[in-house]
Amino acid sequence: MRTTRIHVDHPLALAAELPLPAQAAEHVARVLRMEVGDALTVFNGDGFDYAACLVRVGKREVIVRVDDREEITSESPLRLTLVQAVARGEKMDLIVQKATELGVARIVPLFTERSEVKLDAARAEKRLQHWRAVVASACEQSGRGRIPEVMPAQSLQAWLAGLRDDGSQRLALLPEGTLRARELRFGEAGGWLVVGPEGGLGERDVAVLREAGFQGLCLGPRILRTETAGLAALAALQALHGDL
Repeated sequence: MRTTRIHVDHPLALAAELPLPAQAAEHVARVLRMEVGDALTVFNGDGFDYAACLVRVGKREVIVRVDDREEITSESPLRLTLVQAVARGEKMDLIVQKATELGVARIVPLFTERSEVKLDAARAEKRLQHWRAVVASACEQSGRGRIPEVMPAQSLQAWLAGLRDDGSQRLALLPEGTLRARELRFGEAGGWLVVGPEGGLGERDVAVLREAGFQGLCLGPRILRTETAGLAALAALQALHGDL
């Protein structure tokens, strides 16, 4: 029987008692109809799973007690950052969710030359919190012990201006790219993978990326949609150089 696994944004320690987040508490109490004494797993992204049990189940609050912990070794040895142009509607949610399941270490939402999505400061903050919740939920499902970082949405130029030279592979999915995934070699720093929006990366985008040392990665003769391209690349890179 599969154990219920819940993310809590809270320090965890043996014998500690703590309330579950409101949405998780409602799911446990009303949907799963769990009772006092039932077992579940909680985690906060520190690399451990914490075995816990319910000690109080109320209408407004569910309290758990932490009984044990176990280190989780599900993180990929290949540290990849997905730098994804913000896609429309639910596409971005899909990309964030599946990239997390595929082991991505960090997600950077971008606004590029041809981006169709425009967000003011308030909407950008709201979307950021939503994407982080999607990531946490995907970690619950996939058994990850570390929560991938989701950075605030920013322009391509602003992101490149703050990019450090840490030895990471610098890759961008480009139709004219000639570099193949099997030809790559990754060090401990891993790599950055840039994916354009629905209309693709513009000429100015490609120019500044190449100036910053990014190489064009090719996934084959077919043009993939933005919600497919990054995920296909992550899966290929994990299969060839990671842990798939």
